[in-house]
Amino acid sequence: MDKEMRVRFAPSPTGPFHIGGARSALFNWLLARKMGGKFVLRIEDTDRKRSTPESEENIKSALKWLGITWDEGVDVGGPYGPYHQMERLGIYKKYTDRLLAEGKAYYCYCTPEELEAERQAELKAGEMPRYSGKCRNLTEEQRKQYEAEGRKPSIRLRVPADEKIVVHDMVRGDVEFDSNGIGDFVIVKSDGIPTYNYAVVIDDYLMHITHVIRAEEHLSNTPRQLLVYEALGFEKPVFGHISLILGTDHTKMSKRHGATSVQAYRDQGYLPEGIDNFLALLGWAPEGEEEIFTMEEACREFSMDRVAKNPAVFDIKKLNWINGQHIRRLTPEAFFELAKPFMIRAGYMTGSETGEKLAWLERVVATAQTQVDYGAQVPEKVAMYFTDEVEFENDEARAVLSAETVPLVLRSLLAEFKALPEVTHDSVKGCFKKVQKANKLKGQQVYMPFRVALTGNQHGPELAEMIPLLGVDRTEKRILSTLKKAGIAL
Repeated sequence: MDKEMRVRFAPSPTGPFHIGGARSALFNWLLARKMGGKFVLRIEDTDRKRSTPESEENIKSALKWLGITWDEGVDVGGPYGPYHQMERLGIYKKYTDRLLAEGKAYYCYCTPEELEAERQAELKAGEMPRYSGKCRNLTEEQRKQYEAEGRKPSIRLRVPADEKIVVHDMVRGDVEFDSNGIGDFVIVKSDGIPTYNYAVVIDDYLMHITHVIRAEEHLSNTPRQLLVYEALGFEKPVFGHISLILGTDHTKMSKRHGATSVQAYRDQGYLPEGIDNFLALLGWAPEGEEEIFTMEEACREFSMDRVAKNPAVFDIKKLNWINGQHIRRLTPEAFFELAKPFMIRAGYMTGSETGEKLAWLERVVATAQTQVDYGAQVPEKVAMYFTDEVEFENDEARAVLSAETVPLVLRSLLAEFKALPEVTHDSVKGCFKKVQKANKLKGQQVYMPFRVALTGNQHGPELAEMIPLLGVDRTEKRILSTLKKAGIAL
């Protein structure tokens, strides 16, 4: 490649940073890293009513958390700033003045009410609404008259008639549009603020952006942007429109399909590695069968020719599975740090524990590492260590205790545990094997009733992990309490 690849992510800071935006940012970042290019972060803050500094901070914080760092842009600077659109108004004006002088753009004095009436009339006639060109050829006298009435003009681009506009798309191939269906569109609003389709072209050109990778919903904007490129005589970038993200019911992604903001997942104790891994698979497929990978591995493999045209499906079960796989890869120390805020919120620890108490908590939390998909699930999985009340998960679990060998098994195991000089993982395991062998029973006849009597559940962490953590006295107390509840005498 003779020219350095330069891509950008240019969000509007108008609300929480959503999963769709994060996926667009990630694809751009992966492509830049793969090709040794630059990733630029620009803030499109021309929506003055809705843009907020808080939203911008939320976007930057989420990107940093996800490991999506930018080479140029807001906060870090660079040679082509400023990187906030509202700081670039003088730049846009220079190009607007040129377009007006060349007759490629013109002042439009139509009021919002007039434009809406025109739009409704076209809809009623069964036509696609587009501007009629009413102000296209105003005389100087007409202009002065409108200005005397106090009308503030917007500025429209003259769109050539009968022109075929072709978007050469990396994902979708060539997509054709007819200029007659577009009409002269506004490039600068009456308040002097440029529209998205105008400012984005000037910014991308001046920032030397070579590839524009963005969501499919922007494809319909692209012909307007290509017309601006043509009018200004700018070299065009390469476009790539990545698929929509749909819910599992194949409707557009919304809150009912799960949380939609990155912060919401962060608050639930998801890992950035898990979110990145899942987002990368929303519309892109690596060459091999492996679905669990790091950002470094994704950088090496990523390519736009493996980005799918078809909509990507946001499946929360798939996200949970992927995140769970990344949780299994954590060190015990890292997993404890992930769990800590949730343990504190549940009242199971204060965060100031030291010595034996802290060591015990670390061992308790470790039992959940193979059981959870995200951090917020930890307290539920370790709740049994903080109460001696046992509830049966269902009637099937309760029925396990009705087998005739149960009293013998439980009595024998408790006696063995009490006789142990030291209660450890291995010594507890030895007791189970001894009781099983002495009574010629199957493993399930020994392990399952003990698990149900101890926890109320048929599945969970290894018993040899749990019993040393509870201690023999608490283990016996829980067993007796459960049996009493089930009406079984030991």
